[in-house]
Amino acid sequence: MATFMLMTKLSPDVTAKMKDREFIGRAWLEKVKEKCPDVKFLAHYGLLGPFDFVDIYEAPDAETAAKVSMISLANGALQAESWMAIPYKKIVKLAKEI
Repeated sequence: MATFMLMTKLSPDVTAKMKDREFIGRAWLEKVKEKCPDVKFLAHYGLLGPFDFVDIYEAPDAETAAKVSMISLANGALQAESWMAIPYKKIVKLAKEI
């Protein structure tokens, strides 16, 4: 399984409903679990910056990660990007191979 970081920026209509954030977030998570049963979420953080949330998760492939981003876009995200995360030790190993 590969590790990904889902960077999410909510649409203005969703941010206007912050009191409903927990309900909206749970509905999104249930949709991801239904459509991508192999995805395993490791962490979820709110951010202060250009994105509102980051979710760190494992997925079997890039296509599944793309689906997670698409589900986010279909459920109130203005922007959703899944970034592949490579453990630091693997980066160091790759650098030694150059």
